[in-house]
Amino acid sequence: MTKVLHTESAPAAIGPYVQGVDLGNMVMTSGQIPVNPVTGEIPSEITAQARQSLENVKAIIESSGLTVSDIIKMTVFVKDLNDFGTVNEVYGKFFDEHGVSHYPARSCVEVARLPKDVGIEIEAIAVRQ
Repeated sequence: MTKVLHTESAPAAIGPYVQGVDLGNMVMTSGQIPVNPVTGEIPSEITAQARQSLENVKAIIESSGLTVSDIIKMTVFVKDLNDFGTVNEVYGKFFDEHGVSHYPARSCVEVARLPKDVGIEIEAIAVRQ
């Protein structure tokens, strides 16, 4: 049975989609851009954008009762692949802060454009053990 996930701790969907779905043993998030869910603001620097996108993914995963440690796969979309090193630093620190035993599998893809002209969008898949 599919359960639609919604949390006020992540930005509301800006189109005809949901923040995430819980399939029972698996949770999938929609792509999260770096919108602060409280203020609606978008940071200008890629470092802060990456962190906010990760925090938004975390909020959705946690709304299902899972944690960052349960994430098994992430897809990162960046507007400029020259930001790859910076994004990796933020990404690594984020998972290290949450004490994960291993990083999730990941793809990183450069794209021409993202919603609201942000520099990054991140989506995740987590598994309930």
